[in-house]
Amino acid sequence: MSRVITITDAEFETEVLQADQSVLVYFWASWCGPCRLMSPLMEGLAAKYGDRLKIVKMEVDPNPQSVAAYQVEGVPALRLFQQGLVVESSEGAISKQKLEDLVGVHLSEGVSS
Repeated sequence: MSRVITITDAEFETEVLQADQSVLVYFWASWCGPCRLMSPLMEGLAAKYGDRLKIVKMEVDPNPQSVAAYQVEGVPALRLFQQGLVVESSEGAISKQKLEDLVGVHLSEGVSS
């Protein structure tokens, strides 16, 4: 069973902006080759950080509101949200290490408080 949740524009506010933990939004498209490379990395990240990080994926074509609101210009794209605000973003395929670095910095900040 996947730990990555698929959402739509209608669910964005509830699932991302009102979440009580950090949320990584993975914007993708079915026609995007690099997106197919990123999907297994998202699953691995969800398995590793699932206790501290919620990962959601959103297909760009049927969800133009969120794509426009968060200025997604290319896919794959990532937006890391904390308390409803984007704290990190990335566009294009990235390595597993860069992906872990992207989220790891922000997840470790809140652990001691």
